[in-house]
Amino acid sequence: MDLSKYDGKHVRLTDKWGETYSGMAEYGNADFLECEYGGEEDGVFIEDCLIYKSQIVSIEEIEVHGTVELHTERMVLRRYRMDDAPDLYRYLGTDPALSAYSGWNPYATAEMAQETVRGFIDSYRDEHVYSWIMDMDDVIVGTIGAYDFQDDRIEVGFSVVPGWQRRGLATAALKKVLDYLTGNEGIHCVTAWCASENIASRRVLEKAGMKLVCTEKNDIEVGARIFDRLVYEYRPAEG
Repeated sequence: MDLSKYDGKHVRLTDKWGETYSGMAEYGNADFLECEYGGEEDGVFIEDCLIYKSQIVSIEEIEVHGTVELHTERMVLRRYRMDDAPDLYRYLGTDPALSAYSGWNPYATAEMAQETVRGFIDSYRDEHVYSWIMDMDDVIVGTIGAYDFQDDRIEVGFSVVPGWQRRGLATAALKKVLDYLTGNEGIHCVTAWCASENIASRRVLEKAGMKLVCTEKNDIEVGARIFDRLVYEYRPAEG
């Protein structure tokens, strides 16, 4: 049984005691597990559970849709939980930069943060709504999601907590989400937009592989400021 081929895959596993686990598998080779856990064989982690090869009766890759847990090199992209709301208000709701180029902040008050998180959690019943917390070692460093699925297109957006910006986190998260949406979910086109003066967001979109397709002049009004709207697209390579 080659467990390494399941690394980063969503699996269903049954152990010799009849317990069944479902989730993303993280492979651990024998040397690592012996050093860290005293084991003498390889195995897989599913969430916080380590199952050694000799304990596995069956393991199979499964097809999953919607907001599933994703992993980058440094982060876990996970579903929202109600206890995230206070931190989202503290880290993002009180940051005026979050709405500087859009005029919109869904976490602007503690009550709005609670309502927003509850809405995201309720939306998980829809397999074409995607909402993730960017989590680094149990610390919220940002959010990313995709919404308004229609005619095989969906729009993606993201935010990064001040203090965690300019570290490549948004780019890594966006690359992972674009790959998941177009690869696993089969969505043909992912779109995004930002204000023309939002240089940081423009760089993230472009580094993640999105292409500028049009500029909508004077389309965003925030207070007394007016910006052009830059519209980006991402389409999977053909062939």
